[in-house]
Amino acid sequence: MEQEKKRLIDRDPAEKQALIRRLHRIIGQLEGIERMIEEDRWCGEILNQTAAAQKALQSVGYQLLDSHMRSCVALRIREGDEEVLEEVSSLVRKLK
Repeated sequence: MEQEKKRLIDRDPAEKQALIRRLHRIIGQLEGIERMIEEDRWCGEILNQTAAAQKALQSVGYQLLDSHMRSCVALRIREGDEEVLEEVSSLVRKLK
């Protein structure tokens, strides 16, 4: 089994901080959901918070995909690597 090599990119520091802040908020939401379950809160409230956390995390995924397409994918296409299109298609399917 081949090990996938790590790919690193130079991410814009402002974009990186914004993503980290959003993830910290999502972590807070998840901790809140955990407390709600521990406190035996009403299922409807917990489900509403769960849906909000899912949407927030999905939003982070879409933001990362957008950044990926504008940087990494565009560069690989300019270099003639059309295999990247299958990779992007696979990533989009994962975000559904």
